Amino acid sequence: MAYAIKTQIQDPAAERFVFAAQKTMYGGKRIAEGDVIFLFASENEGGQGLVARGIVTSSEATPRRPDLERQTPRVNVAVRRTALATRHLGRNELKRFKDWKDGRPETELNFKFYRQATNKIVGISDVTAAFLNCFF
Repeated sequence: MAYAIKTQIQDPAAERFVFAAQKTMYGGKRIAEGDVIFLFASENEGGQGLVARGIVTSSEATPRRPDLERQTPRVNVAVRRTALATRHLGRNELKRFKDWKDGRPETELNFKFYRQATNKIVGISDVTAAFLNCFF
């Protein structure tokens, strides 16, 4: 399974990234070393959407806080960049894909990243991973 992360990315051209205590949704908590991950620089943080593809070099679940009854699982991940995006893909390109049941990769990304605009790691389908690979 492939994954995608939308978060603040200071230097999209960096060779390595470390993301601490990232919220996970849609299977994102199963991310593991060796998985492919697509990096989206969060527009909420001044980013421009898809910036890179990488390989997860480490993944560790963040311990749950005992004082909170309900909490979203979080993980710490380290990533080695394998490619920089050559085409743009962000909120503006994805926002028109709103038919949640149409099966399109653009709709999957819009649903998982922008319906609820928080930064997060999500699991993505093979079809969506293949679609994203066309941006490199």
